[in-house]
Amino acid sequence: MLNLNATQKRRSEIMSQVSSFGTWKSPITSDLIVSDTIKLEQIALDGTDIYWIERRPAENGRYVIVRRSPDGIITDMLPPPYNARSSVHEYGGGSFTVSKGTIYFSNFYDQHVYRLEADSRPQPIAFSEKMRYADFVLDEQRNRIICVCEDHRISDLEPVNTLVTISLDGSGRSQPLVSGNDFYSSPRISPDGTQIAWLTWNHPNMPWNGTQLWVGKFGEDGSITELKYITGSTKESIFQPEWSPDSSLHYISDKTGWWNLYRWEDGSELALHEMEAEFGVPQWVFGLSTYTFASSHIIICSLIKQGTAYLGYLDTKTGKLDYIGSPNSRIEWLHASAEHAVFVCSSPTQSPMVVKLDLATLTTQALQQSSETRIDRDYLSIAEPIEFPTEHGLTAHAFFYPPKNRDYTAPSGELPPLLVESHGGPTGMTYSEVDPAIQYWTSRGIAVLDVNYGGSTGYGRAYRQRLEGQWGIVDVDDCVNGAKYLIEQKLVDGDRLAITGGSAGGYTTLCSLTFRDIFKAGASYYGISDLEALVRDGHKFESHYEHSLIGPYPEQRELYYARSPIHFVNHLSCPIIFFQGLEDKVVPPNQAELMVAALRTKRMPVAYITFEGEQHGFRLAKNIKRALDGELYFYSRIFNFTPADELEPVHIENLGDHLHFD
Repeated sequence: MLNLNATQKRRSEIMSQVSSFGTWKSPITSDLIVSDTIKLEQIALDGTDIYWIERRPAENGRYVIVRRSPDGIITDMLPPPYNARSSVHEYGGGSFTVSKGTIYFSNFYDQHVYRLEADSRPQPIAFSEKMRYADFVLDEQRNRIICVCEDHRISDLEPVNTLVTISLDGSGRSQPLVSGNDFYSSPRISPDGTQIAWLTWNHPNMPWNGTQLWVGKFGEDGSITELKYITGSTKESIFQPEWSPDSSLHYISDKTGWWNLYRWEDGSELALHEMEAEFGVPQWVFGLSTYTFASSHIIICSLIKQGTAYLGYLDTKTGKLDYIGSPNSRIEWLHASAEHAVFVCSSPTQSPMVVKLDLATLTTQALQQSSETRIDRDYLSIAEPIEFPTEHGLTAHAFFYPPKNRDYTAPSGELPPLLVESHGGPTGMTYSEVDPAIQYWTSRGIAVLDVNYGGSTGYGRAYRQRLEGQWGIVDVDDCVNGAKYLIEQKLVDGDRLAITGGSAGGYTTLCSLTFRDIFKAGASYYGISDLEALVRDGHKFESHYEHSLIGPYPEQRELYYARSPIHFVNHLSCPIIFFQGLEDKVVPPNQAELMVAALRTKRMPVAYITFEGEQHGFRLAKNIKRALDGELYFYSRIFNFTPADELEPVHIENLGDHLHFD
């Protein structure tokens, strides 16, 4: 029988042009990425209407609330210049809610809360200066909103966080409801309107380290009475409290080492389905939802097993869990009615999209794509999950993307350059979804290793805890050992290794370049170089994060010094490019500037690109394009290849007069 796949492969090889890795011409351009790709998040259901937020680089990163009506028409509900983005904890999330067609949202430019009704302009309902709001829930019985408030009137470094009420009568009145702890999140009112649940925690914990779940009853005047501690501690993380339609309290806890689902029943907790899988995620932003009720005893949930996401159908009466459809890379922002569930999902062959699941037929319908352009499979590098040995006899995880472009083959015997990506957080996770930014590299002939180093989510609490006291060591070891593993497998060129990362991933990048000698170049996106400066200049949410990652400060100041790349620039022997937003309050610009100045003094090759108006993470299309193309240009000069693209040059200092571009 004729082997069609083999025949097509031979035909492709005959038609392919032989060209060195890194020089391949790709249809996946930076212009395509920034003009065609949006971020989808924060789904809400209101009757038969479905709402979500689209983050649009082409509109200067504006967060636009859109509505999909039953007839399939998608409408922008938020007119410019309004931007539905909260700045609570600096990372935001939970920036809007909707009821009976009326939208309530936090506006980024002034952080006021607005009400938006059909065919009208947004009207402010909470407008105190230096106050921020997020995680809204509508208290219809009392004509008010309950939400998280972050009060910066006394201090920007240590603002006061509370749960507050916002009156809907237009008076602008905001009253404290629950206070006294450092942080609050997830206010959830029971369907009968008599009770409210919420999460709270204190320094030095982050919400994935330890939180407490509380419940209170509403008094006649709307205040909370009979406050009751339910569960959680400094060593147990509670996530996403929710009330079932019959007002039974549910939540996720990692008390077993895995985030699993529980119900609070008659003063005790009942595990709904214990398994070694993560039903929860780290609460970096507000409004996250990984499970939802289709009825009083049916939960639609997402869970992660060994880095892969599954959609589940859980019967709380029997504890039986059935999987729906095929595995995914990611499933998030999950909400449901009795008829359907709506969520954002992605897979190794599909970029993120909003999907509606019919609960009667279990069929799905794509409602919105993050990108209208579908990448031809012949240009698409499919993630290969790998496990590799790392320090202390342990195993670490990553996704490997080999170069892929149907139009090119490399010269015989040539191995591709490797770009190692270290994700942020560091308590984050990388996914195997179709990411145009990764395909940008692989379609040009550059392999990518996306590392879920020890400390990442998705592999249980013990895996997350590998980073406790070991930040700058375990993450670096895993990135280095992942690269070494690929070299040993003869999959990449050991002489052309680069590492890149943003924020905490930028710190891992700088540590890898400073304290190891395997990488030949690197790119730091708003990365941390001085841990002590981060402690001094950081914002409240993460101001004690380093206590668990490194140790108490200033008691263990020597560790902060020893793990700060800025103090060991003399160890550096390879070029670095830095990208930095000038309004970044999470990792201020001085973190990059200190490193750049030190490299200049040492006369090491260095490039520094700054962006006015950008904060932590780049949202403007022109800046995303400049950074992506600038990083490619930088590597082309360091690794001596000529890209097929016409790139705007980057000024690389100390590389030699013949390589200077002003």
